[in-house]
Amino acid sequence: MMWPSSLQVRLGLSLGLVLTILWLAAATVTAVIVRGEMDEVFDSALRETAERILPLAVTDIVGREDQGVTQRLAPIREHDEFFTYIVRDAEGRILLQSHAADPAVFPPYDGPGFRQNATHRLYSDAALQGTISITVAEPLAHRASVAREIQMGLGLPLLVVLPLALASIILAVRFSLAPLHRFRTRLEARGVRDLSEVPAADLPTEIGPLAATLNNLLARLRDAFEAERSFAANAAHELRTPLAGAIAQAQRLRSETKDPTIEARAAEIEATLKRLTRLSERLLQLARAEGGRLRMDQSADVRTITRVVVEDIARSTENGRLMLNLPDTPVLSDIDPDALGILCRNLVENALRHGAQNAPVAVTLTSEGQLIVANEGPAVATETLKRLTGRFERADANTDGSGLGLAIVAAIAERIETSLLLQSPRPGETSGFQASVRLPTDAPNARVKDREHWP
Repeated sequence: MMWPSSLQVRLGLSLGLVLTILWLAAATVTAVIVRGEMDEVFDSALRETAERILPLAVTDIVGREDQGVTQRLAPIREHDEFFTYIVRDAEGRILLQSHAADPAVFPPYDGPGFRQNATHRLYSDAALQGTISITVAEPLAHRASVAREIQMGLGLPLLVVLPLALASIILAVRFSLAPLHRFRTRLEARGVRDLSEVPAADLPTEIGPLAATLNNLLARLRDAFEAERSFAANAAHELRTPLAGAIAQAQRLRSETKDPTIEARAAEIEATLKRLTRLSERLLQLARAEGGRLRMDQSADVRTITRVVVEDIARSTENGRLMLNLPDTPVLSDIDPDALGILCRNLVENALRHGAQNAPVAVTLTSEGQLIVANEGPAVATETLKRLTGRFERADANTDGSGLGLAIVAAIAERIETSLLLQSPRPGETSGFQASVRLPTDAPNARVKDREHWP
């Protein structure tokens, strides 16, 4: 037999089964004891009946004029006669009998005491030196009927009590395990990156050590993740100054040298250092996305942040490819402004870098908080889309980039309890690439404003 996996069901079933067995055993033992006591009571009634009737019968028989004649007592009113008797003389002739007595049931008198045959329990006694005897009989079926009624009286309440007891056990088990259910609910409500301690003060003492062990494990994991993020952030931050100095030296070398070969090498060094600088910036952003708080206590209009980021990128690129669509009404969201800026910048720069060079890049923020960045270009295979959110993954290994942009966006989306949706080709098109993130927002619906275009 396979036990259910639920602890609550196991406790309910086991306690209910044990209680049922104990009650049935108690009822059985009680019935056996009651049957023994009942036999003693009925035997005592048989003997008392014989001892009370015998003197009366002797007085009646001795005073008769016609000796040896059988006399059957007529009932005063109809009733069930459970005790029957006959009175006999020394020769075995029946002198007196009850109205329902069947002489065939009564064996010959062989002395005082109890007897039993297949159908009756009997008691015999004698008077006048054994010349007059009496035998009282009780049907065994009567005793069996009384025993059945007693057993039914003991068993029928169990049909009502047992379901009530089982229901009470289930409620008691559920109430006792309620703190464990609350603890599980707290765990289920946690975000992927939430490694804070789970409150466990109300747990039973048997479960408390397990919760303490879990909280200790969460603390060790939190410390390990924090150390990893801190190392990445510190390393990227410390690289900024020497990288800036190295870039300046490479630029100075290019301006001072007259040798074309040295100038070309200096240009390559400068380009490499700039890529390393961008990589360090991405590492800082990734550490920020994975470690910082990305949801604020108050909501703000994310249109302003989106506009500032897109305008800044448009000024730095100066290629007139960016097109921004914003709704007329505010889009309120509690996302951290820095996190939104990082998210938006990475999506736009990724679209500019990997899209068709002369095609526009559309940045759309809907009134429902959906941030969509779409660009033109060859369709990306489904297998490639699945791995683009991994770290240091690029659709084309020959293109420039760190391979961290979409990984950073995916990390931020996960932290704000949403997801990054990548589609290629664009919906309703045969080519292009589209990335969208649903921001946590409570803004009302609004129509999309006419697009704004930066030259």
